[in-house]
Amino acid sequence: MSSTPSTNELVTVGAPIVLRDGSCVRVRQGHRADKQLLLRGFERLSPESRYRRFLAPMPELGDEMVRYLTEIDHHDHEAMIALEEESGDGIGIARYVRNPERPDAAEVAVTVIDDWQGKGVGTLLLEVLSARAHEEGITSFTALMLAANQEMMDVLRNLAPVRVLDRELGTVEIEMPIPRIGLAPALKKLLRIAASDDVAVPLAGPEGPRRVLGDRQ
Repeated sequence: MSSTPSTNELVTVGAPIVLRDGSCVRVRQGHRADKQLLLRGFERLSPESRYRRFLAPMPELGDEMVRYLTEIDHHDHEAMIALEEESGDGIGIARYVRNPERPDAAEVAVTVIDDWQGKGVGTLLLEVLSARAHEEGITSFTALMLAANQEMMDVLRNLAPVRVLDRELGTVEIEMPIPRIGLAPALKKLLRIAASDDVAVPLAGPEGPRRVLGDRQ
């Protein structure tokens, strides 16, 4: 394989992805310039969706949290964003953060704005993020989520077996092997190139609520 994708590969990867309801989205890596995109998406989340994501009431995102969620290094911390094809608005995001004590494992979070839940955006993002994780030597995802979030549990179980690590105070911590999703070779190739060409920025993880899975598929 050449080190750069052909025009045909770029066209294939850049084409809109059609969801089960016929709507179109595009998926790309998150970047530090996405701060306003992230804030606009957060404003479209219901209080329930915010609680599912952060395991705590979250009326707004502080500056430190916004920096942490956008200034990522695409190696130990990766994020993939789904954009509405027509408007370019962000409608969902999936991210992993590598466990420094277990380099082959990472905590995963998936969030989709309420209007787009139930259309397959979360599953799509999780599949693409899984491909990126494998490229970086990560083979397992862990997550802390609400025990009542059965919808997200079903999404995960459809991708790979889920093992429950711990249950405490209405939450459940799970671990799953990352499946080798059958993404198109052109997409895998472009993701590799995007990751290697990005400028790495230091992680600055603030103390705060743990990340949880918040998508209803």
